[in-house]
Amino acid sequence: MSQQETVTETTPNKKQVRKELAEKLTGALAEYKQELGEKKLANRVKEVSKLISRDLLKISKKKQHNKNNAAKKTRTKAKAEKGAKAKVEKK
Repeated sequence: MSQQETVTETTPNKKQVRKELAEKLTGALAEYKQELGEKKLANRVKEVSKLISRDLLKISKKKQHNKNNAAKKTRTKAKAEKGAKAKVEKK
């Protein structure tokens, strides 16, 4: 019995985004570890990754909200046009 798994695209949560950003920033800023020290660099990377992840998730939620609103508007517009056509046909 083989079952197919459906892959759904879900938006990563804040914690996952923050971890990914921290890893990327740590790798990119490795040369500054000597100057700042490991602890200071880790704290600053953590703060920056929190800020960026929060903003990214706000933007993605806003896009999703706008997409849903656009879909609702087209549905109501289609219903209104359908109702107008029905009224014209009755006359």
